[in-house]
Amino acid sequence: MKSKFISAEQAAALIRDHDTVALMGGGGGLMEATTLFQAVEQRFLSTAQPRGLTLVHALGIGDKQDRGLNCFAHEGLVRKVVGGHWVWSPRMQQLAREEKIAAYILPAGVSSQLLREIGGGRPGLITHVGLGTVCDPRHGGGRMNASATEALVEHITLDGREYLRYKPYGVNVALVRASAADEDGNISFEHEAANLDATALALAARSSGGRVIVQVRERLPRGALKAREVRIPAAWVDAIVLDPGQRTSYDIPFDPSLSGELTGAARAAADAEAAAQPAEPFSERQAIARRAACELVEGAVVNYGVGVPDAVAKLVAQRGELDRVYQTIEHGTYGGQLLDGTLFGYARNASAMLDAPTQFDFYAAGGLDLALLGFGEFDALGNVNVSRLGGLTVGPGGFIDIAQNARKVVFCGTFAAKGVQLSTGDGQLRVLRQGTVQKLVPRVEQITFSGPQALQRGQQVLYLTERASFRLTPAGVELFELAPGVDLQRDVLACMGFTPRLAASLSVMPAAHFRAVDEGLGALSGR
Repeated sequence: MKSKFISAEQAAALIRDHDTVALMGGGGGLMEATTLFQAVEQRFLSTAQPRGLTLVHALGIGDKQDRGLNCFAHEGLVRKVVGGHWVWSPRMQQLAREEKIAAYILPAGVSSQLLREIGGGRPGLITHVGLGTVCDPRHGGGRMNASATEALVEHITLDGREYLRYKPYGVNVALVRASAADEDGNISFEHEAANLDATALALAARSSGGRVIVQVRERLPRGALKAREVRIPAAWVDAIVLDPGQRTSYDIPFDPSLSGELTGAARAAADAEAAAQPAEPFSERQAIARRAACELVEGAVVNYGVGVPDAVAKLVAQRGELDRVYQTIEHGTYGGQLLDGTLFGYARNASAMLDAPTQFDFYAAGGLDLALLGFGEFDALGNVNVSRLGGLTVGPGGFIDIAQNARKVVFCGTFAAKGVQLSTGDGQLRVLRQGTVQKLVPRVEQITFSGPQALQRGQQVLYLTERASFRLTPAGVELFELAPGVDLQRDVLACMGFTPRLAASLSVMPAAHFRAVDEGLGALSGR
């Protein structure tokens, strides 16, 4: 057979005007086909082609500067984006704000699963995920600006139950990232830090009559890969681009602990090194994490979101309690020590790596006992917004898939933003200056989590901040706990956009949460 290996420039030339292009990746460069992305950008800047592309992606891709989705953020190159998370590409967010593209969001799990359904030739994805949120056509259908006029989803009823049907579309090109390809074109993910939705992308393009273009680091001889090491068969692959400089992340050339390849003594040594890393300086972020850790129970299946929740994951690791819960993230990873910040989505020495659509299947079926997630703002009905903040398209990532399906949801975040000054570390919390951005609002800008829907589903829902803790009740949001040193009226009620119910007896958070040294207080430690 003719060799499938071509240059990045030749690969970029395979994309035609108005194609629908499926992208994959996560923040920090996770499984991102950077060389392919840059080749498409350079072709457009040099020739003004291709034009009018539609991009689809499940997770955030980029570095907030010039990589990832930013490569496509040029007026004329793209006409429509259906993205799970946009925050890593401020330039694409700006194009959406200026109505220069049609902007949509879908839950990350829905996006990945829909690609799998497209790959199987089925009539879209029928699911309960997204009901009552911004993705429900009764609340916008995922449209994020006036230019977004198409109906991507419809509300349906089957056997007396409500569902959403996310409509299928054709995929002309899938830009996939993997570790290695043999001479025949068989693809391996062996050295990757996740699987994400690579297989679903490739299958969707193949089934649509489109092209599957794969970027890899290694070119292997025929027969070098064992059959079980092949994640995308050669029959699905149209072109392969070799990038010997491909990195695990933007900043990490290669780390076998991130691809789950270490075993035995080498793995134990890496675990010990990671556990010995110094804790981040104490702040209200750690105080919230300590309070949230009290909600963990032995043997629970847990998901940690980005932001304050990743501080909870770090706290559990520092306390040596990683093996007492089943830790998961939506990228498909189980166990290990989660990285945070720009490397959220990576885990050192994970115990398992699944394809993201399968992980989201597990979530959608109710597999999560507990989800610890961040929030942008929440209101009196318990609705939470993380998808549109300050008029900018942010997107939910896996938030909707996770929050809607966990038995218990704990939202963690600071009480206010911008200009807040606090004093803590001695067992008390003092508010020296209030923030200018209110996060507990009369009505959220957009519903990414529906409080009323959660009550119908029978979920337990908490909202934890450094100043006060709230819970969702049939009568609305109830305040039930205060931080030591906080004045209820001055520091909490006067700074909220709604008046919460007050519990019959207000509790005070343990002073240990507000001391500079962690005292290990939490349910897992039995204290």
